[in-house]
Amino acid sequence: MSPQLQVADPVTASAVGAVRKACNFMLRRQHKEGFWWEDLTADTTLESDYILFQLWLHRVENGVWNPPNRDVIDRAVASILSRQLEDGGFNIYPQGPSQISACCKAYFSLKVAGIPATDERMLRLRDRILALGGLQAANSYTKLNLSFFGLYPRDCVPTVPPEVMLLGNFIYEMSSWSRAIVIPLSIIAANDEVCPVPTGFTLEELMKPGVSLDFRPADKFWSLKNLFFTADSFLKLYQKSPLKSLLRPMSIKRCENWMLERLEHSDGLAAIYPPMMYTVMAMDVLGYAKNDPRRVNALNHFDDLMVDDDAKGFYFQPCFSVVWDTAIAAYAMAEVAASPANVDLQPALSRSADWLLTKECRRKGDWAIKRPNLEPSGWYFEFANEFYPDIDDTAMVLIGLDKAQATNKTAQEASARRAVNWLIGMQSKDGGWAAFDADNNWEFLSDVPFADHNAMLDPSCPDITGRVLDALTRYGIGSNHPAVRRGIDYLIKSQENDGSWYGRWGVDYIYGTFLALKGLKQAGVSDREVYVLRAGEWLRSIQNADGGWGESCASYDDHYYVGGPSTASQTAWAVMGLMAGGDTTSESLRKGIEYLIDTQLQDGNWSEELATGTGFPKVFYMTYHMYRNAFPMMALAMYLNRGKETR
Repeated sequence: MSPQLQVADPVTASAVGAVRKACNFMLRRQHKEGFWWEDLTADTTLESDYILFQLWLHRVENGVWNPPNRDVIDRAVASILSRQLEDGGFNIYPQGPSQISACCKAYFSLKVAGIPATDERMLRLRDRILALGGLQAANSYTKLNLSFFGLYPRDCVPTVPPEVMLLGNFIYEMSSWSRAIVIPLSIIAANDEVCPVPTGFTLEELMKPGVSLDFRPADKFWSLKNLFFTADSFLKLYQKSPLKSLLRPMSIKRCENWMLERLEHSDGLAAIYPPMMYTVMAMDVLGYAKNDPRRVNALNHFDDLMVDDDAKGFYFQPCFSVVWDTAIAAYAMAEVAASPANVDLQPALSRSADWLLTKECRRKGDWAIKRPNLEPSGWYFEFANEFYPDIDDTAMVLIGLDKAQATNKTAQEASARRAVNWLIGMQSKDGGWAAFDADNNWEFLSDVPFADHNAMLDPSCPDITGRVLDALTRYGIGSNHPAVRRGIDYLIKSQENDGSWYGRWGVDYIYGTFLALKGLKQAGVSDREVYVLRAGEWLRSIQNADGGWGESCASYDDHYYVGGPSTASQTAWAVMGLMAGGDTTSESLRKGIEYLIDTQLQDGNWSEELATGTGFPKVFYMTYHMYRNAFPMMALAMYLNRGKETR
């Protein structure tokens, strides 16, 4: 035991007790197959879209909507209303302000489900929508969805042309999630028919007087936005021209084939909510019978995202985070196993390793378009999503497997070797790593009219780059390796002026800084380097008075750190960032550890209601229910292990 870990130290003794409690809680949560899996929750837009989807699936007859699953829709309505804010609106992250698209989606879904427009809750919501700019201010996907029901003019929404499939590999310059959304959506948008709504149903009351319904071009004539706006005008003319009859059937067929191919070996298209919903809608447009096995499977996968539980309530998950949860939990357990907590975790770690090895991807997916000669490997996020292994999950799984011995050691070593080579091969030209693809950074595509979901691209980011460096260096890829050297250089160049790093997939600068520092440490960078010292000083400067750390999702809006109430996960990230930066004794570190100890619940769990996970910055945030448990346990165990090598 290091001299720093004297039993007489009350903080250390308390940390040992907290780690044991947390570990017991986590062991109880492990599934018999070896994985960990907690819920992944978001905002009301998922429940709102569910109701819209039901209006599509169960058509209005004779002007009346009478869906057979009325009881489920009523629970969705109750779930939405339970989260209405005092100002009448709906937000996209807990404690955040009302957001226009979430408000418009909620209003539509509540009204079509039977809540009268004269209801006091609806009146407050309508007033809030108008104050935020009216329905005209909602994003393109909200308007597109409403246009399918004749509730927003088709001529006033961006064109999503299936002809994009005729442009070679152009679709692979979009982020993986964008192409998975756009391709089935283009099939739906190409359909001129309008899905009926109940007699007299309208959203006219949401239209702000004096504001155009059209999406506006940029002010400067020469801007890319104006160029794309002009292109959209030509596409709308094309929609009415004879040329359409020549190109469109072939385009739609290519979209259909692309979609069907990616339903294989996956729990739905890309295994995420929007493409899974649009897949079924696209199949309906294409004339698939309701009992077609492909449509049945697609609908079942979508319905599996629903949580309808007396204890938990009713909500939809955007996807399943099982591989991610398991890798994080396994790493946390490995840190505990190496700590003075003295807990035998090898059986649990072995089961998790065995399960993770069954999820390695061994076939080529979309990533292979840019890396055709790279041997398939990697891990995805969900139970099955073989076209879309991602770099972040792969790195996290490798870290989780580092100290977890699978039953078949030879198979584990071979899997790790393939995954390491795959990660190296997926490095982008700038030296960093992105989520799903390499060199997915055509900035001008962010000006496409339907790109206002703020995630058209998948560029390199510091958080994933830091995690990849952490993973590679555990498997013998040293600091002199070109990939590691380039990754270090990327992190140095991408550091913010205040010493922090941006976090693309976690909120926000705390997350990015933690992972950048962790990767730099594992890559052998000295904690005396100026950029490492600046990052540590930044973390200490933003600590809350209660000893914890917290950051609001508003950081993404303002492009700098915006503080928030302390959370268990963000405090753990900050604590681990400090230690990775060489701080093992400061008052800030001690107070952070005490915060985690003091806020632990009796059962070993922590409470965390805020969103600390990021889907699309400024658009979609997530609460990972695994984070509040695994990361504090990981941080406490690392604190106990400080001063000794656990790589």
